[in-house]
Amino acid sequence: MKVAEELRYLVLAIQREGNRLLAAELKPLGITPSQGEVLRVLRDHGPLTLNALGGLLVCETGNSPSRLVDRLVAQGLIHRDIDKDDRRYLALSLTKQGRALCRRIVAAEEVLHKTIDRLVAGQRADATLHTLRAVAGGFPAGEALARRRATEQEK
Repeated sequence: MKVAEELRYLVLAIQREGNRLLAAELKPLGITPSQGEVLRVLRDHGPLTLNALGGLLVCETGNSPSRLVDRLVAQGLIHRDIDKDDRRYLALSLTKQGRALCRRIVAAEEVLHKTIDRLVAGQRADATLHTLRAVAGGFPAGEALARRRATEQEK
């Protein structure tokens, strides 16, 4: 097996298993991993326009997250308001219920993170992260994640 092929399948395997574990943790909350990502991004970076939100999502790169947002608005988890900087746009922010749910999403994600931490215990992860960032950076999803990391580092 070629190195690039093995890397691709290893990333796919990790992504599928991670998503499966996270979906199981989020199911009692009534949301999907993609919906959880939208809520977390709004919590960490909001309020945001729909376009700005889309630029920070890994789950919906290249697409508008409007269907995800519509469902979360209907569930009472996200507000749509006129953007204070440009009235031509809508600003998305969490409702009180959305903020409360985010606390539970963080707890669900922590279960997955602890599993990953156990699996890599004793391993040097910095070289692996460097490699994965280099590969992911060539794709829209990796660019979205890099934008999120840069925004968080500015805080």
